[in-house]
Amino acid sequence: MVIAIIGVLVGLLLPAVQAAREAARRMSCGNNLKQVSLAIHNYESAYRKLPPAWTNPGQGSGWSMQARILPFLEESALSEGVDFSRDYGASYLTIDGVQVPTSSFRVAAYQCPSDPRDEPRRGSSGPQYYKLNYATNEGVWFVLDEATGAVGDGMFVPGRYLGFRDCLDGTSNTMALAEVKGWTPYARDAKQTGTMTMPVNTDEICAFGGDFKTETGHTEWIDGRAHQASVTTVFSPNKKVLCEISGVEYDIDFTNMREGKSPPAGVRTYAAVTSRSYHPGGVHVSLLDGSVRYITDSVELELWQSMSTRAGHEVIQLP
Repeated sequence: MVIAIIGVLVGLLLPAVQAAREAARRMSCGNNLKQVSLAIHNYESAYRKLPPAWTNPGQGSGWSMQARILPFLEESALSEGVDFSRDYGASYLTIDGVQVPTSSFRVAAYQCPSDPRDEPRRGSSGPQYYKLNYATNEGVWFVLDEATGAVGDGMFVPGRYLGFRDCLDGTSNTMALAEVKGWTPYARDAKQTGTMTMPVNTDEICAFGGDFKTETGHTEWIDGRAHQASVTTVFSPNKKVLCEISGVEYDIDFTNMREGKSPPAGVRTYAAVTSRSYHPGGVHVSLLDGSVRYITDSVELELWQSMSTRAGHEVIQLP
């Protein structure tokens, strides 16, 4: 009888304990995002401009905004392994006489404590990359046309340093960062030509095709390409984009062409990279003014997309 009563009490208390733990993790997550936002502001104060979402070193893989703000996150030692004139894959730190890839180091400020898989992504020689949970806002859908240099409507864009002056919608109405899940499956390099109409339904993403990659999206904080370090607002937060690959259903992201990969004529970069979190019912975002908001999954899509444009001239009321 006593054992039965104890079992009932445990059953009643366990959900409350779990909820309290998640509340603490969610608060810590918001604090991390606040710290990253402050680092962006300190970068802007130092250089009088905002860092680009991605920069091309001339050849090889390009750097993320998250790599550029390392010195302002008290990561000066790690930033010594950064040389923006070179491919990030050629960047190393020497630890006890051994060269360790800069990309493999964990940046604490980029980790949501609710993400259950806080570990490096391994390569053939050991840890190669580390994930992130806070992604730059690259706008709604269009990201880059490498032939013309045209960029998307987000606050951080490829190859270009914007500033607060470019945020015509107001810093308190414009998203800077949003949560993403590490280890997200994605399809890339579908290489659809011409102007791609923004998808309305998630099954349109599946029809685009592309090379499918399992569990490697948002696993490289150092890589500035949209599927690794950014977010777009084609779909509302935590919207499931379910595609069946080889008989298995995955919740995926999509990018039509990776930045810096010499696209064929007429091929532009479009991306549907959804904001997702492990928190119940919503995601954290930071606005360009440095404030952090918790946006629910039920947010109106039009409002969500308006938050991601820097100069859409929308009149919005944030929740």
